[in-house]
Amino acid sequence: MSYPHLTLIVGGEERSVGSAGTLRLSDPADGSELTVAPRAGRAEALEAAAAAEAGGAEWAALSALERSKIMRRAADIMRERADVAARVMSMEQGKPLAEARGEWLGSADLLDWYAEEGRRVYGRIVPSRAPNIQIQVLKHPVGPVAAFTPWNFPAWNTMQKVAPALGAGCPVVVKPASDTPGTAWLIGKALLEAGLPPRAISVIWGATSEMSEALIGAPEIRKVSLTGSTRVGRIVAAQAGQHLKKVTMELGGHGPVIVAADADLDHLIPLAAQWKFRNAGQVCVSPTRFIVDAAIHDEFVRRLAEQAQGIKVGRGVDEGTQMGPLTSASQLGTVAEMVEDAVAKGATVETGGARIGEIGNFFAPTVLSGVSPVMLAMNEEPFGPLALVMRVNSLDEAIEEGNRLPVGLGAYLFTGSMSTVHKVQNRLKSGMLGVNHFALALPETPFGGVRDSGFGSEGGLEGIEAYLSTMTVTTMMI
Repeated sequence: MSYPHLTLIVGGEERSVGSAGTLRLSDPADGSELTVAPRAGRAEALEAAAAAEAGGAEWAALSALERSKIMRRAADIMRERADVAARVMSMEQGKPLAEARGEWLGSADLLDWYAEEGRRVYGRIVPSRAPNIQIQVLKHPVGPVAAFTPWNFPAWNTMQKVAPALGAGCPVVVKPASDTPGTAWLIGKALLEAGLPPRAISVIWGATSEMSEALIGAPEIRKVSLTGSTRVGRIVAAQAGQHLKKVTMELGGHGPVIVAADADLDHLIPLAAQWKFRNAGQVCVSPTRFIVDAAIHDEFVRRLAEQAQGIKVGRGVDEGTQMGPLTSASQLGTVAEMVEDAVAKGATVETGGARIGEIGNFFAPTVLSGVSPVMLAMNEEPFGPLALVMRVNSLDEAIEEGNRLPVGLGAYLFTGSMSTVHKVQNRLKSGMLGVNHFALALPETPFGGVRDSGFGSEGGLEGIEAYLSTMTVTTMMI
């Protein structure tokens, strides 16, 4: 199949022309042109915000049951189109088809989860101090939402915002990354086909600075949700603060993996290779800093390097590919720079460490040993296929390294000791901790970080709360 002809979706209306010209999309595997798409600007952003206010009133007026039916219908449509969507995602982002299909189906599950969670938005009755007074606490939709989504998980990260917003009764303006607009576009199409009021959804892409300024400043927008880097998060949070808009920020991380002396390497090594090089390491909770006890350090390095060498790298759409290209040439350059810097400062390349070929954004799965805190990759999120292995002599030293950076999103621990688990979960500064596994993102669990990794949670009960406002009603019986 060929890449689809994209149209902007403004208040449910498809448009083949944008006020900011056009956007050329290219395949990260070979640089070939996928399509030329319309590019939105300030005009479309303001129009989408205005449409959202009207569409939101229509959507919120439906019962929670009716909203749930539409959302579940959209989830079913998504499942029917999983193969097509996976190919589109692989073409524009680079990840293998199996990963893309799994992400798309997981996003449909998210929509199902919040379809039902929206039916369980409860208020409460507060016991009154006076017999003729009734006190109620009610939950209402916060209002139109501006959702800014990244390119690394273009379906999942979009749905982490769209699903709870719709479940709460809020309309959404989605601004996807310009590298991967097609995936969000397919989600918008499925929702409209399922019966979502047209003005309750917009999908528009363009320059992030222009779009964020317009959407956040629009009086109709009452909630801002962003998944992105800490740098961009600071800018967006500041803009939202100027307009007193409610925000959720899921920002960058630098995933520490504490490997205790009693870790089961037969269990850990295959998982570490699978999850480190998933999506070419372009994952905000990617295991990155492997902080390994000296007693098993050398064996860990040797076995992880062997596993990395066996990973099949190629075009995401090709059969058997386990790791695709990096999404952009700039990211390829960043990863290469980090490896060069680490080697210059004493690290050893156990495997990989270089670009693969001259066409496409391919970088070899890489394991670096002998890393230290002075290296660039140990301080800035690599967002690439780099496994950084650091030797430590105690659990205290490992925890200290895990807490060294100001971010705290996903962290991991491998051990057979419950006392070690207890110590780490109480001392490690992280929004999420995986013990003896790497799977953190599920529809039913909160996903979010602490410190410079953002605030607020997506997923779980906490995810829908971010899209609700609270009203206290006190009634005197007369």
